[in-house]
Amino acid sequence: MLLPFAAMLLAIAALPLLFKHHWERFYHLWALVLGGVTVAYVLGVQHDTTRVLHTAHEYVSFLAMVGSLFVVAGGIHIIVKGEARPWMNVLFLAIASVLSNLIGTTGASMLLIRPWIRMNKYRITGFHVVFFIFLVSNVSGCLTPIGDPPLFLGFLKGVPFWWVAEHCWRAWAVGVTLLLVIFFVMDTLNFRRAPKPVRDAETARETWRFGGLHNLIFLGAILGSVFVNDPPFLREGIMVAAAVASWFLTSREIHNANDFSFEPIKEVAWLFLGIFATMIPALEYLQAHAASMGLHGEWQFYWGTGLLSGILDNAPTYLAFLATAFGLSGLNLDTGMPVFLRDQGPTLVAISVSAVFFGAMTYIGNGPNFMVKAIAERAKVETPGFFGYILRYSVPILLPVLFLVGILFFSRWRLF
Repeated sequence: MLLPFAAMLLAIAALPLLFKHHWERFYHLWALVLGGVTVAYVLGVQHDTTRVLHTAHEYVSFLAMVGSLFVVAGGIHIIVKGEARPWMNVLFLAIASVLSNLIGTTGASMLLIRPWIRMNKYRITGFHVVFFIFLVSNVSGCLTPIGDPPLFLGFLKGVPFWWVAEHCWRAWAVGVTLLLVIFFVMDTLNFRRAPKPVRDAETARETWRFGGLHNLIFLGAILGSVFVNDPPFLREGIMVAAAVASWFLTSREIHNANDFSFEPIKEVAWLFLGIFATMIPALEYLQAHAASMGLHGEWQFYWGTGLLSGILDNAPTYLAFLATAFGLSGLNLDTGMPVFLRDQGPTLVAISVSAVFFGAMTYIGNGPNFMVKAIAERAKVETPGFFGYILRYSVPILLPVLFLVGILFFSRWRLF
């Protein structure tokens, strides 16, 4: 029963590359069939209705947060012109790195990728899109459960809201700073190569205009609802209500200006339906066989979680390794979080940082990655392909940064 989970993740990784048109037409059927097989087994053979209902609740909570942020962010339009100088780009990415923790990497990516493209339009290249994915869509969202889907799943499992910021902020600061420095060097070289007349004309005057700012009210409602625990589904109801209100109270002109479409979130919804359903036996297996996996200490959990987060998807990988850590501690993932935080807090820090950071290693590592790529390509920006992204950027640039973060925070030679 681990096979549907493996097949689901393999389909996400391979079919868009090998059979693109088939995948675009039938990805929802892959999720339904593989997820349906697993749910039928759990209900019909294991007779575990509670487990299915619990997983369904987690899926609804996950989708309500990601979907509501996607819709509300899509109702805010930012018009920007000029000042695409390297220091301005770094400032933009730095602010976005903080904002990602307030409206999520999905919300920040959808809100800011179009202004990012506009302000760099006269010299934008693939590395501008890649570093946006590195920072805004992934690494920056490491401080709150809102920031990235894996951390929200941890929040649903009982991790206190501010625990992540308290224990992960140093690794976040180091990772973001290193990537900003590398980007500044590369962007400076790119800026100097631009023709001087064009460069002077494009940076002579800076213009920023905002539309749909009433959606900030709905963003506030979504953020506030995260702290609502009872009664069941009230939190999710507030999120959905905020998204619906945003959709109907935002003018079509703003949605058209943002080229807004439900297709990206539709794909995320179907794929994660399949992932949540098929991973039920995988999580049970990991908890039962944790001791035989050879994972001991933060260093192993950091790299184990990271490597799979990069080549699969960081949200289910986070849960898988969290289940493994709980299994090693003899604790139940659904009830043992207070004891685990007391005894194994550093392990959770390693899993959390790794899942968020390594989600940037490939396009399939985190939900916003493909969304950003699709929007950039629609804007006629040349972006690297799946393997070009890995070979030209992830391995030579991102991986050394992740290795250094691992050495500084999770190895025997740690400095923090």
